[in-house]
Order: sequence, then C-alpha cells, then structure tokens
Amino acid sequence: MKLSDVKKLHQKKFRTQFGFYLVEGEHLVLELINVAHHDSSTLGDITLYVTADYEAWVKERLDSSVSNMKVETVSSQQMQQLSDTKSPQGIIARVPLPNSALYSERSQTSISANKSSAEKYIYLYEVQDPGNLGTILRTLAWFGDFTLLLSPNSVDPYNSKVVRSSMGAIFHVNMELNVALESLGERFERFAFLDMNGSNITSNSFGDYQCYLFGNEARGVPVDALSKLNATAYTIAGSGKIDSLNLASAVNICAYELTR
Repeated sequence: MKLSDVKKLHQKKFRTQFGFYLVEGEHLVLELINVAHHDSSTLGDITLYVTADYEAWVKERLDSSVSNMKVETVSSQQMQQLSDTKSPQGIIARVPLPNSALYSERSQTSISANKSSAEKYIYLYEVQDPGNLGTILRTLAWFGDFTLLLSPNSVDPYNSKVVRSSMGAIFHVNMELNVALESLGERFERFAFLDMNGSNITSNSFGDYQCYLFGNEARGVPVDALSKLNATAYTIAGSGKIDSLNLASAVNICAYELTR
C-alpha cells in the first residue's frame, strides 16, 4: 500500500475497503509481536512502519519464527503523517482485519465454529464510547473464555481509540461484529441482563446463562427485545446513592462474578 492509503486507515470506510487497521506505539506493537511469536497464522501478513530510531528495537524482537512481518523504514515526517497522535513514538503496524470485521453478516458456518470457542457470550447493544469498549476488551482478555458480540451501530473496535485503550487485548478476544439483537434468539436459549430490580448477580443462577446483554450507555437494551428473548434480570447491589454504573464497570463486575 502507498503511505497515503495507509493514512486513510484511520477512517472506518477505508479500513473496510482495504481490509487493514493500524496499531500504533511501542507497547501495542510489542504485544502484537508476542502474539505473532506464538501463532503468526492467526494475524496474517503485517507491515511495520518504523523510523530509524526503532530499527534496532524491531530487529532485536523479530526472529525467524515470525515470518509474517515485514519492516519499512519511514522518515519522521512520514511517520507524523501516518500517525493520529501529536507526538508519535515512531512505530506503527498495519494489521489485516479478521474475517469477522470484513463482512456485515456472518455465515452460519462461521457462527457455528465460533460458538464452541468460548463458554460465555457478552453482547453489547450500540455501545458508543471507545474507552468503554477498550476497557471491556481488556477485562474479557484478562479472564478469558468470553466471546464479544457487537450490535450494528456500535463503535468500531478497530478504530485507533479503541485499539489504544484495549492495551493489546484486542488481539486476544474473539469478536463478532454487526450481530443483530433480533438474531440472538436463533443462537441462544437463555439470556441475562442487568436491571435495578433483578436478582443479585452473586446468586448461583447468574452463571447459568449463555448470553449476557448490556445496553447502550444512555438507552440500555430495548425493553421489547428483552421481553421477546425472555431475558432474566439481575442487579449489581450497591449503596443506592446513585442509580447506575458505567457500562465498562458493569461488564467488569459481571465478568469477574462469572469466572470466580
């Protein structure tokens, strides 16, 4: 790709068009290299764009076991053009999008294959805040055994803000994008969601569900959809001084409860 096209990957429409996203900064690229060392086939062919300051750094960390990464040296001015930060560190990776991010509808074959890859499914309905999604990815990667389902009209998990806030967790969480809320009933039989008047999540029954529904930061999950899915309400007990938790905090607490 031309460098002018790489710069365009900061926009979702070009990520979809070209099939790549960007990973910027030493910490994230190091995590990417670590993943490639363990199983490079899961990532596809990656290009690292580095300034001269990072040539030795990359050379020290890449060996013959990582055959899917090539390195291109760029000038500081070119790096500034590629980056969306004011003071770029000098290293950016161009990474292929997973197949789940390239298609607006998943085939039944791919859904069935993913269904056996995790014990629990977390469904996010129209989540909008990149920081929330990045934090949720970090939590699910920490605990493991979760697949994340994102509804249409959710923030793109491959935009730079989400990728940065995930701190590399995005490489470790199985995701399905553009999963319609209405389609969940065809895949799962039992659903749970959070509500102020539900049972406490510390009850033994909280772990008995296949899919856990979390709503948009402002609107939650549509009530009619919850009714059609016959979803069961649970609550995170608190002091009662405020009426809601941050979305990422709520998912974090539930994930902990489901794995303890």
